[in-house]
This record gives sequence, C-alpha cells and structure tokens, in this order.
Amino acid sequence: MKNEKLYLEFQEAVTYINGYTDPIPADLLLKLYAYYKIANENFDNPGSKTPLINAFKANALIQASDIGQEEAMQNYIELVAKLRKG
Repeated sequence: MKNEKLYLEFQEAVTYINGYTDPIPADLLLKLYAYYKIANENFDNPGSKTPLINAFKANALIQASDIGQEEAMQNYIELVAKLRKG
C-alpha cells in the first residue's frame, strides 16, 4: 500500500462501522459495501442468500466500478465521517 495514512484511516472507518449499532440507510450501506469491496480489491459475487439483495449489491459495485482502490478508501472514509456527524 502506497498511502499508509489513507489505509490506517480506512481501517479506522471500517472498525467504526463494524461497531455501529444504529440503523444505517440502505443507500448508504450499499455505497459503503461497494467502496469496501473495491478498496480491498475483492470482486467476488455478492454472497447473500436473497437474490434481490445480491442485485442491489451488484448494482452498487457497477456504479462505483470506475474508481480505484485509493479513491474507494477515501470515499468510504468520507461517508463514515458524514455518518458520525449525524
């Protein structure tokens, strides 16, 4: 990883989301999902048992497919920062 500061900020944001207990709007969750997958270069198919959820996840990935790993991390961090602010 070239940008270690970005990577550490991304990991902190992921940790925050993993411990977050309040409901998160579905559109925000889908963006977080897509940015997380791209940031981790994980392009496996969505693994939900519900086809409709898989379709939404796949669509989110397609919509974000033109960004790179570092931009995905930055976008993820920014979304989490907005969530923290309320």
